Parts: sequence; C-alpha cells; structure tokens
Amino acid sequence: MSIFAGKSVLVTGGTGSFGKKFVSTILEKFSDVKKLIVFSRDELKQFEMAQQFSPSKYPQIRYFIGDIRDKERLKRAFEGVDIVIHAAALKQVPTAEYNPFEAIKTNVIGAQNVIENALDCGVSQVVALSTDKAAAPINLYGATKLCSDKLFIAANNMVGEHKVTFSVVRYGNVIGSRGSVVPFFLEKRKTGVLPITHPEMTRFNISLQEGVDLVLFALQNALGGEVFVPKIPSYRILDLAEAICPACEKRIVGIRPGEKIHEEMITETDSLNTIELDKYYVIVPNFPFESYENTLARFMAHHKGKKVKEGFRYSSGQNTEWLSVEQIREQIRLHVDSSFNVEVPQKL
Repeated sequence: MSIFAGKSVLVTGGTGSFGKKFVSTILEKFSDVKKLIVFSRDELKQFEMAQQFSPSKYPQIRYFIGDIRDKERLKRAFEGVDIVIHAAALKQVPTAEYNPFEAIKTNVIGAQNVIENALDCGVSQVVALSTDKAAAPINLYGATKLCSDKLFIAANNMVGEHKVTFSVVRYGNVIGSRGSVVPFFLEKRKTGVLPITHPEMTRFNISLQEGVDLVLFALQNALGGEVFVPKIPSYRILDLAEAICPACEKRIVGIRPGEKIHEEMITETDSLNTIELDKYYVIVPNFPFESYENTLARFMAHHKGKKVKEGFRYSSGQNTEWLSVEQIREQIRLHVDSSFNVEVPQKL
C-alpha cells in the first residue's frame, strides 16, 4: 500500500513541466491512487495532456479548469481532496519584473488561497514548490516565492484541530523545462550565435524526475514547516554553451534585470536552522510556540539529520559537484523532448 492508496491528489499548475512529470509518475508507480486532479487555467494544455493521459485509459484522472487567484473555484476543486501539490506560479523573471502585481496575485495571493482552502476543505497534506531564486531574492519573482514559502511555513501555526501539514520543496533550474535556457540555446544554435549573459554565470541543475522524487520525499517525511532542498550539481553557462554548440559564437549580452550570477538555495542565515541528510538539506522552521533548541532537536531526531556547520551556504558557484560538458550533453539527450518544439541533435 502506497502513500496515495485511496487518496485524492490535486496538482495546481498541473499542465506544466513538473505537473506532467508528476502525473506520469503517479499513474505509473502508484496505481492505488483514488483520484488525480489536474488543476490549471489553460484549456489547450489540458486538452493536449488528455491525449497522453486520457480519462478513458486512466479513470482516476480529472481535468479541472481554474485559476488559483479564484478562491471560490479553487475551493470547489479542493472538495474531497487529501493531498495538494502546489506547482502553479508565474515563473519568468523578466515577466515578473515588468508585470509585478500580476506575479504577486498569482504567487502570493494564490498561495494564500491554497492554504485557506486546504484548511477549510479538510486536506491532510500540502507540498508547495519553491525556487532557488527565493533565497536572498533580488528579483520580484524570487521575492514572491519567498513570501509564498513563508506563508506555507506559517500555515502550520494556524492548523488548530485540522490534521494538515504544510511544507515546501526548493530546487534549482530544471534542465529543459519550458522557458529555460536549454531549449532557448537549442533554438539559437541555428543562428550560429549563443547569447551569454555573463561568462561566470552558474546554475544548479535538476531533472524533472528528481524534482518529483523530492516532492515524494517531502510527502513521506514532512513534519510540517520544513523547506526541503536537494543536493544537486551545478553547471557553468559557458560549459552549457559548449555542450550545445561548440562552433557557435558566444556573444556576451549582459545580465537581465533581476538576474544573479550565481544562485543559492540556502543562505548563511538559513544555515542556523539547516540540517543535513544523505541526499537533502532541510531548513527547519522557527515556531513562536516552541524554543529554537527544542524545534531543532525535534526535527533532527525525526529526519535523523545533523546540523550543518556555522556559516554554511549552498550556492551554485560554490558547489562541490559540477556537470562536465559531456555530462551536460547527456542530460539534454535524456531530458529534452519533442514537446518543446526544438530539435535535439543526435550529436551535440
């Protein structure tokens, strides 16, 4: 019997890159799930997804049109739901910089709508997806996701008699996800020029399946209030460019508004509350009704982890694990598919 046995699961933003991978994983590995609800606002994406995951083939799947900004519609979707995976967000940094309040309405107000409806509808567990940009944010997207993270962590303070836990997973760039640099570079290689924002830029790298596995780990292990962070490799932007098109000109175009040279997922300040596991770090919450020492000890005992060293910082530029040019090529071959409408050459 799995953690999903007899349970109804809802994924906000379920037609996105993560949502599709999560749905395929659940249908493939957890056939005892009672109901799997894809909640999103794009009818075309739902139609396209239903061609792959048809309700006639998978009777447990449902497609529910709605926007997390619409609290009443979201409440209707949450009725009878046991587990919520919150993946809906406005994610593009330049878009959020140019349309700031639109990002706030989706990423912050939408997050609070998820929390309040989860409490009102008897949901038992919520896992929210975050981003490396939420750590020491310098752009609006990162700031909205940090705010969202704080809301989900604080939601554990007001559960009362509701038997529900809220936790967060935070990870880096998903290789090949929509709007990311890999499909962009694959398209640009046709022009012979790859635009490089900064020659020293680095990023964390994670596959969609690793992202799904992190969510599954959180579902199985969360006490409530944690931020789960995976141990993942970094890559250098120039190595990525070399992997995709060695012969292309690498043209320096400058950093975009709100962009960092290096991303970080755990700040030096966060390290005071961070414990280390085999494959993950866990940022432990600060609860107003419990001392710091007791909270830390309780979470360390539950997760069987150890506290990180004072001054620890988890940054893509200071990582101990790096992808080589050939490893990047292999990641692209494995994880970029035809749904991105870009050609992945047989020989990169």
